[in-house]
Amino acid sequence: MEISESAEKGNRFSIEEAHDADIGQLDRELVSDYNITITATDEGSPPLSSSKTVQLSVADINDNPPVFEEQSYSAYVTENNKPGSTLCSVTARDPDWRQNGTVVYSLLPGEVNGASVSSYLSVNGDTGVIHAVRSFDYEQFRSFKVHVMARDNGSPPLSSNVTVSVFISDVNDNSPQILYPAPEGNSFMTELVPKAAHGGSLVSKVIAVDADSGQNAWLSYQIVKSTDPGLFTIGVHSGEIRTQRDISESDSMKQNLIVAVKDNGQPSLSATCSMYLLISDNLAEVPELKDISYDEKNSKLTSYLIIALVSVSTFFLTFIIIILGVRFCRRRKPRMLFDGAVAIPSAYLPPNYADVDGTGTLRSTYNYDAYLTTGSRTSDFKFVTSYNDNTLPADQTLRKSPSDFADPFEDLEPSLEQVMETAASLSLYKL
Repeated sequence: MEISESAEKGNRFSIEEAHDADIGQLDRELVSDYNITITATDEGSPPLSSSKTVQLSVADINDNPPVFEEQSYSAYVTENNKPGSTLCSVTARDPDWRQNGTVVYSLLPGEVNGASVSSYLSVNGDTGVIHAVRSFDYEQFRSFKVHVMARDNGSPPLSSNVTVSVFISDVNDNSPQILYPAPEGNSFMTELVPKAAHGGSLVSKVIAVDADSGQNAWLSYQIVKSTDPGLFTIGVHSGEIRTQRDISESDSMKQNLIVAVKDNGQPSLSATCSMYLLISDNLAEVPELKDISYDEKNSKLTSYLIIALVSVSTFFLTFIIIILGVRFCRRRKPRMLFDGAVAIPSAYLPPNYADVDGTGTLRSTYNYDAYLTTGSRTSDFKFVTSYNDNTLPADQTLRKSPSDFADPFEDLEPSLEQVMETAASLSLYKL
């Protein structure tokens, strides 16, 4: 391009651009710099001229949003990953200059499986690297999507979004779960096998599932123990239990099979179950059907309950015996205790009892005292030595014959009879 003008002195100027394109609206993202050559030529003969080159730089404005290199991103991670592990990286470009072209990354708000997306993933604001915040579980969810925003620092800022799909791959971290027969401890189930069953007859079936996927969920069945190893067989992949031969009379009526279920993961995980079979046409033929299995835990629990019951009963009986013994001892305790020899209360004396002052039935020369033994109201009287000085000593009395006592005691016969009556009355009153 060439621009010519006429000056006041008749000189001619021309501007030569280093680019071939016509000058229009400037776009820094297309052409950021221009080199302009200005030539001044006079009208002499021959004309003389001189040139000057001017460099032009186009200033930038924030007119372009960040653009991601890909329309969408995919990230793959195995379950049970470590928190903080790197999943993928996103990249966005902004053709603007300096801060107008500086890109910052962030996660848009959202939810994953009912929780905030920020509890699952995080993104580096400068580099766009996405990290896992937590460990993922393939059995809970297998994939989810998040949105990442790239924003520049222009004024006003411009931004764009991209979708990141996260796919969780499975690992063999779940053992097979047996649905039938029910696990031991929950129920006791017995399958009836007809006595006339022939070889190949379907007896029962073991049903199991695996929460894993792919080959980790491929299950195989195997009988690891049985009462009669040659009687039953199980399908490797179907879990169907069939008779391997005809049932004979010599076979045991009660059959116990232990079946192992394995998956195809690496390493392989397994589970076992017990299948109880009863060879009989009906339960009425069995005289006494007892549990084939013995649950050690239930047995221990029963023993503990029995011991506790016996202990409580023993303690209760001992307590009752002690209470009865105490009450019995209280009833046997005497109502009145006597310390030493005491006189008989007047209430216990017979009605014909007379004082010892000589005015009663006994003469004053034959006074006597009555004593009771300590702690008893049923003791006999003890007669002590008479207060009369004329009473014969015991040794002199023994030297005399019965006839010698007649004269001295003739006058005392009524009095002795009265004494005996008084003693008898006291004894009767005491009883």
